[in-house]
Amino acid sequence: MSLSGIAKFFIGLTLGIAILLAGGGAVGYYFFTKLSVNPAKPIFAEEQPTKPVKSPDSAKKPAQSAQKPKPSPSPSPTPSESPEPEELPPGAYEARVTWPEGLSLRDSPSLNANRIGGVAYNKEIIILKESDDQKWQRVRLSGSEQEGWVKAGNVERVD
Repeated sequence: MSLSGIAKFFIGLTLGIAILLAGGGAVGYYFFTKLSVNPAKPIFAEEQPTKPVKSPDSAKKPAQSAQKPKPSPSPSPTPSESPEPEELPPGAYEARVTWPEGLSLRDSPSLNANRIGGVAYNKEIIILKESDDQKWQRVRLSGSEQEGWVKAGNVERVD
């Protein structure tokens, strides 16, 4: 084997290793950036979106003047009197959800329990009691009779 053959071998080996490392780094960077983004906040069934969500295609389509606007539902009349505050059971207190993504409402105090609903961020709830291990709280949604369990430590007491 001549000197030029040995040089070609080492240059080829070096370039091959460099290409493999660059490709592996690019794939690693791609997956790292995809996994480091927080998922979108879930919208629970009892929530109404505050802004209409525009699809990327809607910006490309011209506005069609031939379409009739959909009639908006008329608002229900508001009562003139303020409603009486709910009477709380002994030991219960009002609280506000502080977890930014909202809380899952479960039918028993366990992560494996069935999810029966959700509570949005900053929504007021009534804490009825805590589990024996202090990791779960029994709650009732304000303005409804729906009750369930939420993970403790994600609410703050409201005075």
